[in-house]
Amino acid sequence: MSQAQGQTREAAWLRRAQQRGPLSCLLWPVSLLYRSLVALRRGLYARGLLKVHQIDVPVVVVGNVVVGGAGKTPCTIALVKHLQVQGWHPGVVSRGHGRHATGVTHVHADTPASEAGDEPLLIHQRTGVPVCVAARRVDAARALRATHPDVDVLVCDDGLQHLALARQLAIAVFDDRGVGNGWLLPAGLLREPWPPARHAPFRPDLLLRQGRAGAPAATGVAAPDMSAFGAVRQLAAHAVGPRGQRIELSRLKGAPLTAVAGIARPEVFFDMLREAGLAPTQQVALPDHADPAAYAELVHGARHPLVCTEKDATKLFALLPADGSAQAWAVPLELTPDPAFFEAVDAHLAAWRPAP
Repeated sequence: MSQAQGQTREAAWLRRAQQRGPLSCLLWPVSLLYRSLVALRRGLYARGLLKVHQIDVPVVVVGNVVVGGAGKTPCTIALVKHLQVQGWHPGVVSRGHGRHATGVTHVHADTPASEAGDEPLLIHQRTGVPVCVAARRVDAARALRATHPDVDVLVCDDGLQHLALARQLAIAVFDDRGVGNGWLLPAGLLREPWPPARHAPFRPDLLLRQGRAGAPAATGVAAPDMSAFGAVRQLAAHAVGPRGQRIELSRLKGAPLTAVAGIARPEVFFDMLREAGLAPTQQVALPDHADPAAYAELVHGARHPLVCTEKDATKLFALLPADGSAQAWAVPLELTPDPAFFEAVDAHLAAWRPAP
């Protein structure tokens, strides 16, 4: 299957899972089996039959309840920056979806996305904090602590369903899709039942609903006795080039551009570009975590400057010719949570704060 075909099928499935149509209804019995397996797995961890590993510093988990990219990585970046301002020394662990390397990888600014994963590399580039990836997040956490003993809080990117790593705070992130059609995989978008019961094991502590300014808030995501907060996402007023150069986004208005997005919902990025006044001549939607070969084709055949997300830039910028014959710009995504969200995070971590 080609990259384009894969993206088309992925987009079609995400749209279908928003409604309770014929195919979703056909798959609903399978979702009941999935629900049973989720409950069994959680029960085994809750009863200690599967081991939950403790780390010697607090762990904050940021993750999705729905599939398809609900904004966990921008939330992770915003959270890490807040913790830095508060005097913490955070590190980030992740599985590194889409990477080809095996084992534990310590992420550096020049680590290829194929080894680190595009999201962990982006987090490191945006925050500068230590980032470690491994198939088992427990292994990543232990390796990071061994290498960076000054790290006093770990943020686990996309780890809500990874129960083997004990957490002191869990944050569930939703976007404008809410819970989709309300059914579990494969009939719907949900990775786990929502809303969770009040005393359900491994229940998230905080809920963050993110969306564009002025857009209606997601519905159906409220959970009993769970603090919920909002966050506004928007494109930055500037774009960043491959050598770190910056230009005002307004300078790209009216220019012929090729917009590229290899994320779960590429149309969201394209819509935001248009809202910012840009009018791409061409839009190229790639699958989430697309292979670098797909970007190489774009660079080779580029007739106009490329505009992409920062996540795409982790792969695309590395492929640009040194002679500057292909222009490319990444547009950062900025997430601004309600101040009360950070206050709630601080309250949860207060007991873990090291003595001055």
